[in-house]
Amino acid sequence: MNKEEELLRKKSPVSIRNKKASFEYYFVETFTAGIVLTGTEIKSIRLGKASLVDTYCYIHNREIWVKGMNISPYFYGSYNNHEMKRDRKLLLTKREIHRLQEATKQVGFTIVPVLVFIDNKGRAKMDIALARGKKEFDKRQTLKEKEDRREMDRVMKHY
Repeated sequence: MNKEEELLRKKSPVSIRNKKASFEYYFVETFTAGIVLTGTEIKSIRLGKASLVDTYCYIHNREIWVKGMNISPYFYGSYNNHEMKRDRKLLLTKREIHRLQEATKQVGFTIVPVLVFIDNKGRAKMDIALARGKKEFDKRQTLKEKEDRREMDRVMKHY
């Protein structure tokens, strides 16, 4: 990811993160995908009414899908409001999908949604990561590093 893309994500009015993913997995490689949305889903995302808790991606018929993503119904929507937890198609190139498919055939690798944001043209995008699961001791190490950083920040504020 280059600095321009990084700045775009920071400036985005919406930033819905999957906080548990970085604790549970090592990110090997990240991709940015478009999301195919229907009806009032984009309005709910712009209001920040979406969640990536317990979501994952899978590949079916050379297409990549996100399962378990919760987008709350739009408050001002009518009878044709969207379904909350339906599977949503992600837009990646054939080459990227093939690469992810080959990588997930290896034991221990999966595709995890990391972040949903709005790009500068107003479209919803999702960062997904090819991830390898952490072992129990790796998780403890991550917690220890996080605690150490917090302690150092607290000490530095006093000086």
